Amino acid sequence: MTQFIPLSKSDAPGPARIGIGGPVGSGKTALIEAMMPVFKARGIEVAVVTNDLVTKEDARRLQAGGLIDPERVSAVEAGACPHTVIREDPTLNIAAADDLEARFPGLDLILIESGGDNLASTFSLDLVDWWMFVIDVGQGDDIPRKRGPGILQSDLLVINKLDLAPHVFVDADAILAEARQIRAASPVIGCRCKGALIEGVDEIVDMLARDLLFQGAAS
Repeated sequence: MTQFIPLSKSDAPGPARIGIGGPVGSGKTALIEAMMPVFKARGIEVAVVTNDLVTKEDARRLQAGGLIDPERVSAVEAGACPHTVIREDPTLNIAAADDLEARFPGLDLILIESGGDNLASTFSLDLVDWWMFVIDVGQGDDIPRKRGPGILQSDLLVINKLDLAPHVFVDADAILAEARQIRAASPVIGCRCKGALIEGVDEIVDMLARDLLFQGAAS
């Protein structure tokens, strides 16, 4: 496993804020759950802001899961289209992230999970430093070809639930290759977050570490 040298707190302005967007059911919350043990193993301190329309369902799921201190999970109820509070007026999310940062001064990352949205979903750069977009093979092998800002503009495209590909008549290798061609130099990672064989999660955490947290690899 790659070893990293953390930036000192004096070198870093505060925890990096990471957006996680994608359609309903694509596995955003499951991905967060799968990343938690990896963050813990690497000594990366994390908090989470979830967004739902009129409930706190995703926050309650994370709080009850035993993978993160429940106090480190905050919920935003959008009360409107999910993209509104991550793009048009991210004030509620900024306030929730600011509160977590103030209460947990040792944080390295704050993950901000959007409510389920469509391929037009994007994050305001007033809210996040970096964002990923999560789709899954169950939505069909034509999703990358539909493009949209979520596919084209995210810092990372995650194609989730690769284990389901044979059951929904999708060629996993083909959808990954097509997505990489469409996104040119921007990264794509295939992922499976549940079951006996977890795939892609370590690679996602490695990318977050390289891009946002660490100054170099240890020998």
